Amino acid sequence: MPTQLFFGITPEEYRSIKQRYFGLVTLVDQSIGAILECLERFGLSDHTIVVHTSDHGDSLGAHHLFGKETMFEEATRVPLLIHLPGQTRSKTVSHPVSHIDFVPTLLDLLRQPGHPQCAGKSFLPSINESAPVPENVFIEWAPNRTKIKKGTRLARRRMVKRAVEESTRTLVSPDGWKLCLRDKDSNELYNLKNDPFETGNLYSDRQYASVISQLAGEVHRWQRSTNDKLRL
Repeated sequence: MPTQLFFGITPEEYRSIKQRYFGLVTLVDQSIGAILECLERFGLSDHTIVVHTSDHGDSLGAHHLFGKETMFEEATRVPLLIHLPGQTRSKTVSHPVSHIDFVPTLLDLLRQPGHPQCAGKSFLPSINESAPVPENVFIEWAPNRTKIKKGTRLARRRMVKRAVEESTRTLVSPDGWKLCLRDKDSNELYNLKNDPFETGNLYSDRQYASVISQLAGEVHRWQRSTNDKLRL
């Protein structure tokens, strides 16, 4: 094993970071268990909707990265678990949903009217097995104005600076395509069904030109609908 790994971090430091990260995950898991136990003890389980979600994840070394400023799945995917009163069996919604759909869904579960400031849509029909056609999920990222003092073993300072200062608009389609369009850095295309770890960027492959054109058109339509003026 090399003596330096991931931006100059040694293998020992890497293991320590992972241990602390998973230690925090364990703490969260124990805390959730304590809440569920409390609901059970006071007879509230059959009258409570339990929802667990989180902020974006940490790359934790995937793609030689630790932050969450990228569009890789390790940074963009978040857990979303919902337990309903009287629920006796589990159900998995296989198609992607957006975090902005969380509040409309919760309002729907509580039988409350939606709010005009909620941009998302309730995915309660997916939970009730009467789902409409799955829709695209859009993800956006604005520049992180971090000062880059030096390069890394992966890239020169100029390339790191360009990547950090870019803006990204990403589309994840129900059939597994993922397109990342950027204003400064390189664009990306992945097929998450065939390449779930995003190891092969297909954007420069001409055989996928029609896929890119179609998905890019969806991104631009979404930008117009949200008054997003970023030039891609």
